[in-house]
Amino acid sequence: MVTIEGVDPEGIGAELGLAAGDRILAVNGQPVRDLLDFQLYAAGGEILLEIEKPDGSLWDLEIEKESGDLLGLQLEHPEPTQCGNNCLFCFVHQLPRGLRRSLYIKDEDYRFSFLYGAYVTLTNLREGELERIVAQQLSPLYVSVHATEEQLRNRLLGQPGPPILELLQRLTAAGIVVHTQVVLCPGINDGEELERTVTDLYALSPGVRSLAIVPVGLTGYRQRLPQLRRPTPAEATAVLDLVQRWQRRALAQQGSRFLFAADELFLQAGCPFPPLAEYEDLPQVENGVGMIPLFRQEAAEVLAEAERIEAAGLSLSVVTGSSAAAEIRDFVRDLSGRTGVPMAVQVVENHFFGGQVSVAGLLAGADIIDQLRGVALGAALLVPEVMLKEGEEIFLDDLALIDLERALGVPVRGMAATPWGLLDALEELAANWPPQQGD
Repeated sequence: MVTIEGVDPEGIGAELGLAAGDRILAVNGQPVRDLLDFQLYAAGGEILLEIEKPDGSLWDLEIEKESGDLLGLQLEHPEPTQCGNNCLFCFVHQLPRGLRRSLYIKDEDYRFSFLYGAYVTLTNLREGELERIVAQQLSPLYVSVHATEEQLRNRLLGQPGPPILELLQRLTAAGIVVHTQVVLCPGINDGEELERTVTDLYALSPGVRSLAIVPVGLTGYRQRLPQLRRPTPAEATAVLDLVQRWQRRALAQQGSRFLFAADELFLQAGCPFPPLAEYEDLPQVENGVGMIPLFRQEAAEVLAEAERIEAAGLSLSVVTGSSAAAEIRDFVRDLSGRTGVPMAVQVVENHFFGGQVSVAGLLAGADIIDQLRGVALGAALLVPEVMLKEGEEIFLDDLALIDLERALGVPVRGMAATPWGLLDALEELAANWPPQQGD
């Protein structure tokens, strides 16, 4: 069963008398174990809900809804299954003290892989869970492989697990599409081992639909942890050569490139990015694969549409991390030229995590305050929402946008972390410019 935690007063559920605290026992005769079951079973137009009220009374509710109609129910979210691995490169193990507790949770849950695209290793997958994946066709799934040679994979994961190729064979044979990744640790799972991994996974395509190679991320908090390093420019170039060779083969044999390299490898190697079309349907964009080519295309679209903005005295700043600074600077310069609004890019180094962490999504509020205090920021500071907790205005270190406003003395606004997001934020500021007294 799954508990209703909230009901939209404008939704179908409220019309039927559902309320917080009610429990959903079954949908269309299928017992409901969790949120995932409910989403799968309640997707149709005709629904029979079996409800248990807090007083123990049982209700049967028949619902007919059009496609796209929402029941307006907020359901309890399943607690994630915890990860038992001890990966050599685990990012959680590299976190400093003092962050909110949820950031130290290591989850390893196939349900979250299906629902949100979270990568799992499948080391803790039980037979009943495997049978559920197949029966409910929970596809696609996202699997961290890292290496297909079992002893090496066990070393990388810090514990023995079931043979990954056998698991992937069972899943793909049952019609489950799998996207995979390798976190590249130079000197460990690169070279011949990387070639072996690519060969083994490609043999399972098109069930294994894609494979991304992502360089290991290292913070400044790796005390008493195994020694790891980032790829050198020469090593990154060698990986890109391997990727391009396999892409040519896969494209000729099955019409899809299959293997993709993370944007960081192109930056590390100093190599130009392929055209966006070569990333196909961007199957690994959330894994940092093709984000910069996608940004460039959207930037071109924004610049083609942007018009001059009449807002005398309006100027602003945009904060970013160092990894994307060059791309952001070029776009902001051109957008400023198109709109006539002075804009500056404020590049903030990640002192909070240290090491080689440079992506904007891991910037802490304290670093922004420390490095921008006293800087002329214009009328407002725009912060990409990728830096904030989803649905909230809070950074990784629990500072909020209002804390930045107080410390920096300017309005601070979140924006979607895309070229369109910046244009939308700029136009909204301009529409309310100049601010009225008291705003």
